[in-house]
Order: sequence, then C-alpha cells, then structure tokens
Amino acid sequence: MQFSKSTGYALHALIHLAHTERGRNVGIKELSAWLGVSESYLSKIMSKLRQDGIVRAVPGASGGYELARETDQITFLDVIQVIEGRQHMYECFKISEDHHPMFFESEVLEPESSDGTGSRECLVKKVMIGAERHLNDYLRSHTIQSVLDSASAGNGKGINKKP
Repeated sequence: MQFSKSTGYALHALIHLAHTERGRNVGIKELSAWLGVSESYLSKIMSKLRQDGIVRAVPGASGGYELARETDQITFLDVIQVIEGRQHMYECFKISEDHHPMFFESEVLEPESSDGTGSRECLVKKVMIGAERHLNDYLRSHTIQSVLDSASAGNGKGINKKP
C-alpha cells in the first residue's frame, strides 16, 4: 500500500500554509518552489483541496492560497480522501461460496438475500475492512495542528499556529 506523491505534496503544502503568518496568503510560485514541484502539478493538487473546502484561493495580483479551516479541523484522512479518492482500499472479488466455504463466516449474517438464500461475509474482506477502519481512525486522529505541535515540541523552535 502506498499513497501517491500528490498526497505528500498536499500535506506539506498545508503545513506550509499553516505556518505562514495570519493574513498572508501564499502564491503558487512560492509553494511550488518550497516543495520543489512544478506549478502546474501543484495547481491541480491545490484545486482539489479548494474544491473540498480545505483551502481558499485568494484572487488578484498578490493572490494565492490560505487555509479555509482551522488547523485542528484538517485531518490527514480528509486530505488523503480528497487526493486519493474515497473508495475502499480493498475490493473483494466474487468467489463462489459453494466451492470455497472456508473463506466465509460459518453463520449466516443476512437470513434472506434476494435469491432466498442466506448471505455470509467473506473472511478476507472482513479482515481488510477492519484494517482500513483502524487506519482511517488513526489518520482521522492526526491533524495539521498535531504535526505543528509535534514539530514545536521536537525542535524547540516554536512552530505553532499562525500568530
């Protein structure tokens, strides 16, 4: 499992915006130079973040981007879902319960399905969905602010919310 580089750029760009003094927006040139990525590539990422209400685009000659939410309201899960999509990480393929009963729970979960038979949950899918749930909970518990707080505690340089 691997997140795309776009997700990494999005998270780093948000941290940079969060560290910028209040009232100052950051232009795409500055952000792309800071991240070492092309302006056109970063613009596509920032556009997704804007469409989802995570950042705000400020128009004009001195325009740029600023956070649209407080740093403690932007979770890693929010950003990952905007960039990577909101689909499940694991998609179970249909395997015949008759030929491979060991892959299914022993008890019937739904007594009556559309064809009149009972339905049992695939055990592989159950494990994978559980793992995804734990990962999502972990990512939901980490925010842009939690990274700023960790950086502040770790280096003593006082990286906090915008002053």
